[in-house]
Amino acid sequence: MTGTMPFPDRDTVAEKFAALSEADKSYLSLLMENPAQDDNLLEGLHRHLDLASASRFLNSLKLETLGKWIGQAAPARLQIRLMETARSSQHPAYAAFRTGLTRSGGLEKAYPASKV
Repeated sequence: MTGTMPFPDRDTVAEKFAALSEADKSYLSLLMENPAQDDNLLEGLHRHLDLASASRFLNSLKLETLGKWIGQAAPARLQIRLMETARSSQHPAYAAFRTGLTRSGGLEKAYPASKV
């Protein structure tokens, strides 16, 4: 094997997003604290949203809740990349995630509108 596997891999992160228990939220919050893990976190989020969009049953309420939670929990440096992820597809799974992310107000807190 020539390359090393990133830790955590995108499938592990996607599983944490899918379950989203308190322990999983703590794990994901810990990942968000480390800027070196940003790519792994976002790849896992993409994987989770792709799996949700391919599933037979779309749980849009759960995806919206995920968007709201991550929008509130993520640091300012991730807010734009999260919104880019949410807007990367027009599938209803991404739309539900985008709705929750918008409702969280994370992007507005990280980058407030100018007063001018």
